Amino acid sequence: MMTYNEFWQPLVKVYGEGEAKAVARYVLDVCYGLTLADILCGEVERLPESELQEKRGRLEEAEPVQYVVGTADFCGRMFHVEHGVLIPRPETEELCRWIWKSASGRKGLHLLDIGTGSGCIAVTLALEMERVKVDAFDISEKALGVALANARTLGAAVNFQPTDILNARPTPSAYHIVVSNPPYICEKERCGMERNVLEHEPHAALFVPDGDPLKFYRSIARYAAVALKEDGELYFEINPLYATDLVDMLRGEGFSHIELRHDAFGKQRLARAVAGKYHHA
Repeated sequence: MMTYNEFWQPLVKVYGEGEAKAVARYVLDVCYGLTLADILCGEVERLPESELQEKRGRLEEAEPVQYVVGTADFCGRMFHVEHGVLIPRPETEELCRWIWKSASGRKGLHLLDIGTGSGCIAVTLALEMERVKVDAFDISEKALGVALANARTLGAAVNFQPTDILNARPTPSAYHIVVSNPPYICEKERCGMERNVLEHEPHAALFVPDGDPLKFYRSIARYAAVALKEDGELYFEINPLYATDLVDMLRGEGFSHIELRHDAFGKQRLARAVAGKYHHA
């Protein structure tokens, strides 16, 4: 028998007291449906102790709680996540909202999500936008499997394709919108990152070389310059440290009407650009 206090207190060394309690309550809610009232009434002591010990042990090793419970909330929907697939972030929710609000009233759009991961962007936009056709690329077979399962569970029609965007050949004028949240953290930024991210989330989905922070953005922009219809839109989640460089690169690739937006934390995190006519000559 394990008490609630015995479950959360060892987590303090990883999270601090307030967050340890919040993480513990989240696990008890998602995995067992326990409310705070249930917890205060001692319902934790009725749960299988071996299961609680296993989950607590993983949390003590700084494993992200989303991996422990197997789900992550994104735009009000629960997405399955597991090791090898990036956990969806609140900043990416802001990117999705920007897209579906900007496209409000437009129907029959064709959209591409590059580097889909768990499928959170592709699935969300497929469900939030009217009569939209959504394709999604990823190089990881693991990610594509998880994304497909999420699409099926949530009832979204998405065409997932195994694709290496660094070597992909675009179909001219195929899309109205291209969106991507590519790897954008430089290796030198590791020292400022949390242990739970560094030790557990897929590095291929996070990091780029110090000498080429725009590695994926450049390839995606060149792909999108051909793949987008005239006046089609390219959306990115970005690294604030390289926002100016990104704008310069997009201009150099012929994009116009470039707009940057701040996230909820006040950082330049989102970008939009419009494709020009000459790209498809």
